[in-house]
Amino acid sequence: MKSFEELACWKTARELRKEVSRITKTFPEDEKFRLVDQMLRCSRSVTANIAEGYGKFYIKDNVRYCRSGKGSLTELKDHFLVALDEGYINISEYKNKAEEIEHCIKILNGYINYLNKMNESKM
Repeated sequence: MKSFEELACWKTARELRKEVSRITKTFPEDEKFRLVDQMLRCSRSVTANIAEGYGKFYIKDNVRYCRSGKGSLTELKDHFLVALDEGYINISEYKNKAEEIEHCIKILNGYINYLNKMNESKM
């Protein structure tokens, strides 16, 4: 691969990031610097961590950044629960986003497993 942009985990996280941006635009103005900011930051953190990890020389560093991105996905799921509890999204929207997040986690786990196997084969 020539770029992180070719990674399935990055592409999937990018689509989720764009969805978060679209959805949070419908939230109340008073959430702009609270929940909206948190959701945007953690959704952007996922793609940024995958990209940064890809640029590292050592596989273990790449894995560490990917794991951080995975944590951001879990945080994002919690923020969607807050949005549901506050009535900013409905249960159907929450379930849909939770499924997308779980899908991203699965793809990212696959990439992490691939990296770990590559690292083991070098030893």
